Amino acid sequence: MLEVKNVDFVVNDENNETEKAVIKNMTISFPENKITVITGQNGSGKSTLIKLIMGLYKPTKGKIFYNGNDITNLNITQRANLGITTAFQQPIRFKGLTVKNLLDIASEKSNKISDACEYLSKVGLCAKNYINREVDSTLSGGELKRIELALSLAKGGDVFLFDEPEAGIDLWSFDSLIDIFKSLKDKTVIIVSHQDKILKQADYILLLDEDDYKMGEREEIYKTLKTEPVCKRLGG
Repeated sequence: MLEVKNVDFVVNDENNETEKAVIKNMTISFPENKITVITGQNGSGKSTLIKLIMGLYKPTKGKIFYNGNDITNLNITQRANLGITTAFQQPIRFKGLTVKNLLDIASEKSNKISDACEYLSKVGLCAKNYINREVDSTLSGGELKRIELALSLAKGGDVFLFDEPEAGIDLWSFDSLIDIFKSLKDKTVIIVSHQDKILKQADYILLLDEDDYKMGEREEIYKTLKTEPVCKRLGG
C-alpha cells in the first residue's frame, strides 16, 4: 500500500521571501488494486503530490510509505525499482534513441517486434510508423504522450502514476486511454485529471480544494464535484 503521512510541501514565492504550503498536513492511503483520480482547482497541489510520490520532490515535513517501508528519501529510480511506474505530464524527448530502444529499456529486455507493436497499438499508434522513429523534436506532444504511456505499460509495476495523461490526446485516442486504465484494474493506479470520462473510471476520488482535501469512493465525491462552487473552480 502507498501512504502519505502528515506531509507538508512548502515553496517560496518568486522573490524567495514568502513561504506557501502547497501541500499541508496530508495523510492519505491509496487503496491497492484500485483507481484513484486526483482532481481539484489549478494550484491545489495535484501535480506536486504526484511528484512527491515519484521522488522528484521531497516533503518539507512528513513521510511517504510503500508496503510499510519508508521511501521518503529514495530517488525516482529507486522507487521505480520497487514497482512504482510514472508517466510525466510533459513527456521527455530522447534524441538518438528510437521508440523500440526505449521499450527495451523500459521492460529491461529485448522485445520482439510483435511485443513492441502490442504496446504501441494499445495507445493508438501504428507500430510500423513509430517503432524505428527517434523520440525527438519531430514527434508532436500527443505522439510523445502516447509513446510514454506505451513505455509505462512495457515497464509494468504494481503502482502507476499518471499526471494529466489526456493532455495532447485526440478524441479517438481518448477511448484507447480509457481502455488502458481498465486494463490496469488489478494495479494501484493514481491519475491526476479533471476530465469527466476519467473521473468516471475511478474507484476513489481525491479532491484537493485550496487548503483542504477530501477522499472517498467515486459516488460520494463525484456529487461534491457537481456542486456549483467546486464545478466553477475546476473549469466545469
